[in-house]
Amino acid sequence: MLSETIDALQVKAGGTYVDCTFGGGGHSKAILNMLDADGRLLVFDQDADARQNVPDDPRITFLQYNFRHVQRILRLHRIETVDGILADLGVSSHQFDEAGRGFSTRFNDALLDMRMDQRQELTAAGIIETYTEQALHKLFEQYGEVTNAKTLAKTIVQYRQLTPVKTVNELRAAAASVVKGNPNKYFAQVFQALRMAVNDEAGALQELLRQLPSLLKKGGRAAIITFHSIEDRLVKNFFRSGGFDEVAPDALFGTRPESPFVLVTKKPIIPSAAEIRQNPRSRSAKLRVAERR
Repeated sequence: MLSETIDALQVKAGGTYVDCTFGGGGHSKAILNMLDADGRLLVFDQDADARQNVPDDPRITFLQYNFRHVQRILRLHRIETVDGILADLGVSSHQFDEAGRGFSTRFNDALLDMRMDQRQELTAAGIIETYTEQALHKLFEQYGEVTNAKTLAKTIVQYRQLTPVKTVNELRAAAASVVKGNPNKYFAQVFQALRMAVNDEAGALQELLRQLPSLLKKGGRAAIITFHSIEDRLVKNFFRSGGFDEVAPDALFGTRPESPFVLVTKKPIIPSAAEIRQNPRSRSAKLRVAERR
């Protein structure tokens, strides 16, 4: 949803913008094309590999940090407020296609790594090896929406007592007896759960959202693309109320607490059929846009 996202940001030629998830740089390059010589773009990516995609342009600054630290890092660069913030959550195509990163189910011998930031210690293999049965159950149920999460957790704990589970193939073997439905979809859900836990993706998103009201200028916009119901719910609720919980209308007046944002799109923007055909990974994407009051 490149064009939809850039259109929603309403980029000002001399403005200052933040791309929280630089990745391959597609969104950032589109923003740069709309900036003049006074415009500025700061891009965040905790994955060192992303630095290779940074164009040689004095208007762009690459920052190798998790976007949960965006406000503190911007202040170090003497920036208090910005005109727009973009976040395209999930995993980049490069990370999926690089066997050694362990994000994809396609590479059987790959280690279960899944760290977006190679500097951190916790890996997916570490979670499989050390989490309790109860913790694994909760993880698979909440982040992967695995239908038999409790059975899967119990099976893995029993399996790991006999043999290590450190690679994609070994995880497949550990779970083979309890796979339900389409195996590819099943393991995609399991991998998603592990990845979200390894990188604390929901926690990082909450920290980013809390910083938006003080980071955005009046009239500045935030555009966030999510790929998971938990993430989408966090963004939807925060844009609507400034908090993370569903807020029911006041029983007497039928109103909700005023949000620091105005919703640009009441419903999420989803990819076109043509984009989904071209890029099947986009099928679960939802774009929500809000403007600072």
